[in-house]
Amino acid sequence: MTPEAKKHISRMSNPFIFWWAMLFKLPSAVFWRLKIKDLSLEKCTVTIPYFWRSQNPFKSIYFAAMAGAAELSTGALCQVGMAGKGSFSMLVVDFRAEYHKKANQKITFVCNQGQELEKLVDELKSGESNTLTMVSTGTNPNGEMVARFFVTWSIKKRS
Repeated sequence: MTPEAKKHISRMSNPFIFWWAMLFKLPSAVFWRLKIKDLSLEKCTVTIPYFWRSQNPFKSIYFAAMAGAAELSTGALCQVGMAGKGSFSMLVVDFRAEYHKKANQKITFVCNQGQELEKLVDELKSGESNTLTMVSTGTNPNGEMVARFFVTWSIKKRS
């Protein structure tokens, strides 16, 4: 793990620093009270509570709020995987979701494709890009799968 990756993990795992960073970069994450519970080179875990800000009229978590939590779990993992390895750009190029159960409790999204991402990042040459579809699975406190999101990131190593 690069020193930059360790620093990034430390910052993103600190609730105060994370809150301020999200307030300026991704305010909807603050509004929905997204929290990074676990972040490492291997996986990222993000939670979203069920309360009035994340709720839709059907008494479940709004699909866009869940999508934001799922994207954060994959994007934070991408940032850690690229930290200290040069300059990169990243962009979501495809997004797909499957909903399996009503989300009316706190939902935990987990993406555990860090090693796959690290391999892709390490193989990129300057000016090259590649894509990776990362899967974030959302479960309720009973361990039941609520939703699964497929986020395809395009990652380019800058010259």
